[in-house]
Amino acid sequence: MKIHEKIIVLFLWMCSSITVLTTALIIWILVKESVAFFEHVSIIDFLTDLEWTPLFSAKKYGILPLLTGTLLCTLISIFVALPIGISIAFYLSEYAPDRLRSILKPTLEILAAIPTVVYGFFALTVVTPFLKDFIPGLNTFNAFSAGLVMGIMIIPMISSLCEDAIRAVPDSLRQASYSMGSTVFQTSFKVLLPAASSGIIVSIILAVSRALGETMIVSIAAGQQPNLTLNPFETVETITSYIVQVSMGDVPQGSIEFQTIFAAGLTLFIFTFFLNNLSHLIRRKYQEKYE
Repeated sequence: MKIHEKIIVLFLWMCSSITVLTTALIIWILVKESVAFFEHVSIIDFLTDLEWTPLFSAKKYGILPLLTGTLLCTLISIFVALPIGISIAFYLSEYAPDRLRSILKPTLEILAAIPTVVYGFFALTVVTPFLKDFIPGLNTFNAFSAGLVMGIMIIPMISSLCEDAIRAVPDSLRQASYSMGSTVFQTSFKVLLPAASSGIIVSIILAVSRALGETMIVSIAAGQQPNLTLNPFETVETITSYIVQVSMGDVPQGSIEFQTIFAAGLTLFIFTFFLNNLSHLIRRKYQEKYE
């Protein structure tokens, strides 16, 4: 290998090592601070207590209210984004002419470029007042509005990944279906959907991970009140919005109140780490199946 090629290989290795090192440092900080937190708080109480009030005089450290708020907003967003995103993916892949597709897809992906803080204010100032006309007693800060707008935000992600999965299906399957007299609709949902199911499932899992980690929309629109409830019309607080609340407040560093953000962050990291690895395993399983 020539010297300039060795330099290029070394440079590429250093670039790839940066991501590994950054991830390792993040995990190390989360674990280190979380261990210090659990020296004062029982992990059983952390996982089972029904109240989260570390910033109050009567301190409770149960993560369940934050976890429930996070999952509630995420489920609402997935129920919104999943049918719309998959429908858009099939339209762009199977129905739209190439010229129209070349216009619609970049236009759709503009949604992904909008700052999430803008989505948050849109949920608070437009979506919530609109919903109040139809839902009496709806709180100004609620999980439903935050979930709806968060679903809109992740539509481009689901539609783009699903479309890539659908277009990756061999064209021979389409032609075989059409030769049997199937319509475009029948071919799309009875042939292409099962064939592209692995890619679609992976896109859904990645979208769930993205929704779990969303910060600004839930911080602005869902509220900052830990509430153990499954009612989407009530105020909730998610893990990410709590981290924002403490990080921007007057909580002294090194205190147990400050360490709660690392314990909460570690909990969120475990969830997203599990989902990302699940998507990788599903993709690898289907690749091995069709090789």
